[in-house]
Amino acid sequence: MSQRCKIVPERCIACGLCALYAPNIFDYDEDGIVLFAQEPTARQQFIIDEEQETVQTAYRKCPTRAILLEK
Repeated sequence: MSQRCKIVPERCIACGLCALYAPNIFDYDEDGIVLFAQEPTARQQFIIDEEQETVQTAYRKCPTRAILLEK
């Protein structure tokens, strides 16, 4: 089942954990704020099955809840 991932850049403190745990999904802008690697202007995207575990780890590790998951 696909999961939708949302990001809230306003909450991001540029800690780097999301890109560490899910480098194929998350990246950063020039200020270190989270964005999606494949769609930098998007604020949500569906996560393919192969990446769901890494995204869930990034979600759990995010200290400010800048990453949100929905089923």
